[in-house]
Amino acid sequence: MTIQMICALAILVVMVVLIMTDALPFGAPPLLADCLIVVAGVLFGANWEVKWDIPYAFAGFTNTSVWMIAFFMVVLAAFQKTSFTAKLRNWMFKLVEKGGFKGYMLLVILVMVACLLTGGHSTGYYVLILGIVSTIPYDKNLPTSKLLMPLGFGCYHPVNIAVNFGLCIGILEGANIVTENISMVAFTALTLLGCVGYFIWCVASYKLLPDHPIADQQEKSDEAFQSTMPSWKEGVTVASLVISVLGMMFVTQLGDIAYVLPGILAFILLGIGVISWKEMRDNLFSPIVLMMCCAIPVANALADSGLAALIGNAVAGAAADMPLFVLVFAFCLLTSLSTTFTGAAFASAYIFVPIVIAACVSLGVDPIGPAAATTMSAFAGGFLPIDGLPALVFGMGNYKMTEFWKFTIPMWIVNCLFLAIGAVLVF
Repeated sequence: MTIQMICALAILVVMVVLIMTDALPFGAPPLLADCLIVVAGVLFGANWEVKWDIPYAFAGFTNTSVWMIAFFMVVLAAFQKTSFTAKLRNWMFKLVEKGGFKGYMLLVILVMVACLLTGGHSTGYYVLILGIVSTIPYDKNLPTSKLLMPLGFGCYHPVNIAVNFGLCIGILEGANIVTENISMVAFTALTLLGCVGYFIWCVASYKLLPDHPIADQQEKSDEAFQSTMPSWKEGVTVASLVISVLGMMFVTQLGDIAYVLPGILAFILLGIGVISWKEMRDNLFSPIVLMMCCAIPVANALADSGLAALIGNAVAGAAADMPLFVLVFAFCLLTSLSTTFTGAAFASAYIFVPIVIAACVSLGVDPIGPAAATTMSAFAGGFLPIDGLPALVFGMGNYKMTEFWKFTIPMWIVNCLFLAIGAVLVF
């Protein structure tokens, strides 16, 4: 390992330990980690190809996705004042109050089905779901802390089938693999099998999930959620939410406009008095947003140091002695591990899918199934709060790291296990 790899790994360990032990307030450990990146760059980085300077260490504050999410949090805060949210929250609360475990399963299924119907995961979708769930008052029959993680990560099940199918085909074609006969049906079946694995884990983990209030909002009475704004303001607020979500869904087509669209709408809501400047400021610079900003450079440092590639090459060297199922399972774990550490799902796929294709070709095995499963696994991790969805779940849920890991680490393993099974059975 190089000095740069050791520094990146050491900074990650320091950050995680500080989060686990609650030695610093929430959101502070990643900020300290960014400072340590600068120190490491000054002390050891004179000859590094990628310089760890101040712009590098604090690049998260100019990250487009972070600002899109931060402004969307403002729009969401305004939407939570409408009668629509009150009705939806009350409906979910009644389901929680009466349903218990059955209500829990129904909510998980509804979130996953809605994810499928909307074309797969998107930033707007998971922020919306988490924002609504966070307003449900605490109830002993089904504590909201038992809902936030399963419903939050359920927003990534299934993944965007069309996008991942295209990604997999592109990587296969880059490796000169014939792709004309690859079936979208088979890829969809693999996706749905991964969803089955996730749902099974949600059911099995129900009793392991923590029981505690997740936010100050849960201490408010039902009356605090009743809308008092005029109907025209409600209409503007709902339209702002819908436009923001659509912008996030079509970010590829809209480009930079999609990233600032929630910000423009947030200022409109500020101008008509739906939210105050203090509310807007508190949402824009909340500890959750700060954590997202500061975790990005840590993820970049892990990727740029070459640590992920080092691990991948080591696994590839041992691949010749692995049975096919074990090979696929190992690379699914490795790819999702890379995404968890770096927050870069597509980059992780581009790194490890070609390696698994080469390993399969050398073994005389059809690489299509393993490549499809490995591509899907890029979205199967998330057991560290250093990317958008995991960071929001961890922060909004007021979880301790041990509580977070109790659900997310087995989730990661189960997701990869079912993808590996699907690669062998479906293809």
